[in-house]
Amino acid sequence: MKKAQCAASPAKSETPSSKRLRPADSPGTTSPAGKDIADRLESIDKRLSTFDARLSLVELLHREFKCLRESLEFSQQQVETLAAENATLRESVKCLTDNVTELNRENKKIKETVIDLQARSMPDNLVFSGIPEAAGEDAETTVKSFIKTHLKLPEDTVKNIVFDRVHRLGPIRAAAGRPRPIVAKFGHFKQKEHVKSRGRELKGTDFSVNDQFPKEILERRRVLFPIRRGFIQKGSRAVIAVDRLYVDGQLHRDPDTTPWLY
Repeated sequence: MKKAQCAASPAKSETPSSKRLRPADSPGTTSPAGKDIADRLESIDKRLSTFDARLSLVELLHREFKCLRESLEFSQQQVETLAAENATLRESVKCLTDNVTELNRENKKIKETVIDLQARSMPDNLVFSGIPEAAGEDAETTVKSFIKTHLKLPEDTVKNIVFDRVHRLGPIRAAAGRPRPIVAKFGHFKQKEHVKSRGRELKGTDFSVNDQFPKEILERRRVLFPIRRGFIQKGSRAVIAVDRLYVDGQLHRDPDTTPWLY
């Protein structure tokens, strides 16, 4: 009886080796619950990896945004600096412009003063144009002969005319060119006016007798002559005095045609 019991006992006992060799506990075998946990852990790991990548991207974007903001702030400072400098430059330019305007105004006044002085130095002068020029001529004799012949003044009157200076204007021209005008400075203003009044005798000829004026005034008079003619055609009384046009006793002023009056 005891032997039978001893024989049966070895069949019921399990050794550690037998436990490791059980199919359910072997290394190559995973239970459904364990597999599910492993899959979830793997999914969490992947999500964490994705989150880490996104977090790195956010950090990178944050750094770039910070750099952009700093760059923008620096640019804004530069713009403000440039705006301040521009305002200063504009003020400087305005000041310079005002100075130039004032200098131009003063220069115009000085120029007009010089022109006026030149004109005032010529009240006794007449310019004779169209008189033929001869080699070795005496200009005073030529003028007196012209006054007698073409202006038809008596010989005694011509002999009494006194000149301070008589000369041709400008350099000698070619023989085929128009003769140089002669400038005659009279010793007496009344004699000059008398000779000038005879200029009507030259109508329809190539000769002319006119007051002498500075170049600037001559250019202004050339502008005024056609304007004067237009007023006369309309029935107005128009007279040119030096570089001013008077229409019916009133000074004619126009910014376009008479800018020297402004």
